[in-house]
Amino acid sequence: MRRLVLAFVAAIGGAAAGDAAAAAAPDALPAVRVQDLHYGDVLFHFYQDEDFEALTRLLAYGQWGRLPHHLPDAELLAGGLYLSLGMHNEAGERFARLLTPATPAGVRNRAWFYLGKVWYARGYEDKAEQALRSVTGVLPADLEAEKTHLLANVLMHAGRYDEAVQLLDAYRGRSDWVAYARFNLGVALVRKGQLADADRYLTSVGEMAADTPEMLTLRDKANLALGFAYLQADQPANAKVVLERVRLNGPLSNKALLGAGWANAALGDFKGALAPWLELRDRNLLDAAVQEAFLAVPYAYAKLGANAQAAEYYETAMREFDKEGLSLDKAIQGLRSTRLLDDLLAQETEERQGWFWQLKDLPDAPQSRYLYAVLAGHDFQEGLKNYRDLAFMQQRLGAWSGSMEAFHDMVDARQKAYADRVPRADTLLATAAPERIERARGELESRLDAIERNHDSAALGTAAERDQWARIQRIEQAIASGDAGVEGAELEAMKDRVRLVKGVLAWRLDEAMRARVYQQRREIKDLDAALREAQRRWVRVERARKSVPTNTGEFEARIAALSARLEGLQARLAKVRDSQNDYLEAAAVHELESQQARLAAYRVQARFALATIYDRAANPPPAAPRADAPQADAPPPDVAQPATPPPGEGAP
Repeated sequence: MRRLVLAFVAAIGGAAAGDAAAAAAPDALPAVRVQDLHYGDVLFHFYQDEDFEALTRLLAYGQWGRLPHHLPDAELLAGGLYLSLGMHNEAGERFARLLTPATPAGVRNRAWFYLGKVWYARGYEDKAEQALRSVTGVLPADLEAEKTHLLANVLMHAGRYDEAVQLLDAYRGRSDWVAYARFNLGVALVRKGQLADADRYLTSVGEMAADTPEMLTLRDKANLALGFAYLQADQPANAKVVLERVRLNGPLSNKALLGAGWANAALGDFKGALAPWLELRDRNLLDAAVQEAFLAVPYAYAKLGANAQAAEYYETAMREFDKEGLSLDKAIQGLRSTRLLDDLLAQETEERQGWFWQLKDLPDAPQSRYLYAVLAGHDFQEGLKNYRDLAFMQQRLGAWSGSMEAFHDMVDARQKAYADRVPRADTLLATAAPERIERARGELESRLDAIERNHDSAALGTAAERDQWARIQRIEQAIASGDAGVEGAELEAMKDRVRLVKGVLAWRLDEAMRARVYQQRREIKDLDAALREAQRRWVRVERARKSVPTNTGEFEARIAALSARLEGLQARLAKVRDSQNDYLEAAAVHELESQQARLAAYRVQARFALATIYDRAANPPPAAPRADAPQADAPPPDVAQPATPPPGEGAP
């Protein structure tokens, strides 16, 4: 399944491929360069196998309008992520809307195939058929083979065996898929009552060369299905030959041993029936076939006239059934006193959620040994996936609720900071500082214009130069007013020295004036830029002064609304999660109670058979004439009959 989403992302979200690459893959979507940063963020989380996080961000960014260049790509990616998470309804809605004839056939067909596969796994067989039939043309070899068998299984589940036979009979493909096709075709023919035709297909699978565990199991399954079909058709000789081909150490060996024993019994060979039944009797009592063997062995001994051995085995069977019944009682009590699903999920350390996840380990508890059959069931596994997803969502909502509390604290901190800063801001705004600075700037420029116009070079001198110029002017005034304190030649010498110093200083000031005027003009321009920035900030402060209280209130309202929504969702999730837990626990308890009821029924049968043996021993019947040939006796009504399982469908 994830291959589909990866293919989508590689086509619509990755870096653009060259023209040659695009030409080499005509059935792929055209490559698209990531133009929106937020779309790249979604792809980052997707490639980290964080499908839920990627989908959450994708939906949020789409709602906020952050993906203007990738809207169609985002919709298709969302469909793939929904499919990856097992949310087939949402994925189906998007695919039905987006997978138009304009979409490349390869992408469209793979999408419909995987959607049909998810719907089939979820039990929506009508939708699965609709999706699989939406595939046009031919898929790649592996996918085409799997599609054919999925569709055949859907048809057989619907009782449309003729269509399934027609579909599978026309299939040509790889040897392993051909084997599955023949097996499923044989099953379809058995269900139609055409046992002779089914024999040809199931025998070809049951006698094929196999070197992998998968093919070996399929071979055993074909022999088991055909063998029990012959038993149901009252052809024990044929059933015996077929069932003896099943491996003794395979997963189907228990049922095969049981069926082989009943085939011998039906042929009147009760001694031959004892061999597989005694082998089966030494195996795990949890298996229904083993439980039946506990009754079948003494039944065979009774038929052989070994009443003592039969009575002993019946008594042993009753003791074992009683012991196992007590263990089942404890297991049922354990299930009812604990939360089964939480115990199961506590063993899992993998963080992946969605359709791909499967339970791997069982808790170390008394009831665990009885739950393998329940947990291996498809319905229970799907329900467990749903429960795990609910637990994941509850955990995520809890984290988001914590974020809401953090946001609330942030708003409180903002309000406090606002309360602290508003008085200072109001005081600053009341000073009208920009206007005052603007006036000072105008005065400065006017003064510089006057200096330049009057060529007042001394006004632009350094502090030392201005001080020297001021001293020279004071000395000149003192000389002019007669307050210099000297006369005659000494006064003239002083005047000459003052004129020399003044001339040198004036020359220096004139020499530097143009550069100093230019520097002052530049500083005024820098001042203008700083003043404009100050004015912009001043405007923002004024606006913030008016808008911050409103924004804070809006944030608080949004946080409160989201918090209430999260609380409601958490309550709903908790209720649904409890319901799912109760449902699956009830299913597990029902399975254990069914095992308990079967053991109780077997115990009653064993007690009745034992009473019959004692009654016959106390009241022996008159001797009957010996027949020339032994006749096969049908098992009495009080002895368990072989439970023939319906042949199942296989898929590699």
